Amino acid sequence: MFIGEALIGEGYEVAHIDLIMGDKNGAVGQAFAIGLSNLSSGHTPLLSVIRPNLPPKPYTLVVPKVTVKAMGDVEKIFGPAQAAVAKAVADSVEEGIIPLKKLDEWVIVVSVFIHPEATDYRRIYHYNYSGTKLAIKRAMTNYPSWDKIKFDKDRATHPIMGFKVPRLWRPPYLQIALDVPNIDNARDVIKNIPKNDRIILEAGTPLLKRYGTKVISELREVAKDSLFIADLKTLDVGKIEVDLAYDETADAVVVSGLATSQTIDKFIYEARRLGIYAVVDMLNVESPLERLKSIKELPDVVILHRAIDAESEEDQRWKWIRMIKEEFKGEKILIAVAGGVTPQIASKALQNGADILIVGRYITQSKDVRKSTIDFLDVLSRELPKEPGDIDLFRVHVE
Repeated sequence: MFIGEALIGEGYEVAHIDLIMGDKNGAVGQAFAIGLSNLSSGHTPLLSVIRPNLPPKPYTLVVPKVTVKAMGDVEKIFGPAQAAVAKAVADSVEEGIIPLKKLDEWVIVVSVFIHPEATDYRRIYHYNYSGTKLAIKRAMTNYPSWDKIKFDKDRATHPIMGFKVPRLWRPPYLQIALDVPNIDNARDVIKNIPKNDRIILEAGTPLLKRYGTKVISELREVAKDSLFIADLKTLDVGKIEVDLAYDETADAVVVSGLATSQTIDKFIYEARRLGIYAVVDMLNVESPLERLKSIKELPDVVILHRAIDAESEEDQRWKWIRMIKEEFKGEKILIAVAGGVTPQIASKALQNGADILIVGRYITQSKDVRKSTIDFLDVLSRELPKEPGDIDLFRVHVE
């Protein structure tokens, strides 16, 4: 069985093709026969034909995705769409994309999208021909490769969904902690932050305590493409707090390293079950390494957090970064540093292996939020000169 997909065109005439192709005596053949005999209301499948009485080979079944409600819709399917699919199949055989020896052994099932408001028959034909031909080529070449999927999965934005879903996949990052308990202040900070996909946002503990987890959904209005971390600092009932933050679209949740191992285990399990990041904050934890060893499953991120009241003390975080990386070599775990992080400390943190810089007051209470943020982005650029500030800056379109 071969599977292909393609989206081609624009406007109401846009074509979206899904297809399967393979042996008529196998699963594809069975799907073909069932589809051709299943005359359900509004979605009647039909054989593709180049013109009446001239179907292509392999025989191809066209299945409308959208319910056909009026005669005008019928004409679009039994006309430009049907002919476009048939011509694309025939041309694919002629050009050697489909092996000639499979002409009588294979069948194809093509699902087509025809918008009810589409009116331009030339564009319907044009886009569905190109889409079908591209989908066939992709099916025959097993497109996309895993390398392609891995490269694009955290960069891609679905055109209809309209927003990006960022992931923590290519550190380092700058995490801005919105910890002033004022939602208007948080909105103003977000609006003044330069757009950069190395920036992630944190709904800080004071902000969450004042407004509840619903503040995350409210801040999404001004930061729809951002990765949001809910700094819950959970100490008990981990599952419940994960669910509360998840329901408000949090991408990551934070549990306190001072919680019991059972609470941390349940917290991480629930976050993983829901597909969001689990973070353990080691604020006031005497030995972050021993704490990590005491739990069943490693979190996605561990925060080495120095309390504001202890910022004058000697910084031990660099030692802990090295120890954790050595102990869990080969494991997927990111290390963040928080507490009194200035550009100078940020530089030291990155040199010692930190993956995430968590910055609060330096940015959120600055008179010039944009400039203060750029101070840290400059550190990222300086410490990693081969990496562009924006991950997609030099991306080449290769579809």
